[in-house]
Amino acid sequence: MEQAYDVLLSHIHKKIVLTENEEKTLVTFFNLKSLKKKQLVLQEGGISDSISFVATGLLRSYTMNEKGNEHISLFAWEGWWISNFNSFICGGEAKLNIDAIEDSTLLQLTRENYEKMLEAIPAMEKYFRILYQNSLTTKDTRLISANTHTAEEKYIHFLESYPNLIKRLPQNLIASYLGITPETISRIKKKIND
Repeated sequence: MEQAYDVLLSHIHKKIVLTENEEKTLVTFFNLKSLKKKQLVLQEGGISDSISFVATGLLRSYTMNEKGNEHISLFAWEGWWISNFNSFICGGEAKLNIDAIEDSTLLQLTRENYEKMLEAIPAMEKYFRILYQNSLTTKDTRLISANTHTAEEKYIHFLESYPNLIKRLPQNLIASYLGITPETISRIKKKIND
């Protein structure tokens, strides 16, 4: 349990400085949650009433089309936040499913506690502003890549950006994230290794 909070505080300290008292106050706003592989955190149509910090493990957010095909929008591993942010912020129905790819430990922050925390620890406003800015930049980059890069360029960029993730993810999930087929990835891997 304490280790999960250490991961959170380490991540926060990379972006902002907190006093010892602020750290002690901060952890009181979070709830610890353990997940088994394939366990849902959020189902499409529900309300995302919390955001989750991944202390250990690996999660994904995704949509399902009418044919039952998954389209992964995000992977979240140690040090990442995950939620259906539109639902969390605006209170509407979630458009995403979120589940665990591996057994995972989360620190969850409800909407109510999020607001209380920002009021109690003003420095956390800056922390979340930095996270939201980084998230917007990443989404812009991903959107541009999806529209302008070849399947091979997308895969190579993924390899270069997330080398440790490649070992933790099955090929079909990487393909879903990149918007290509597993067979295409197999061809690209063969070409790279030849």
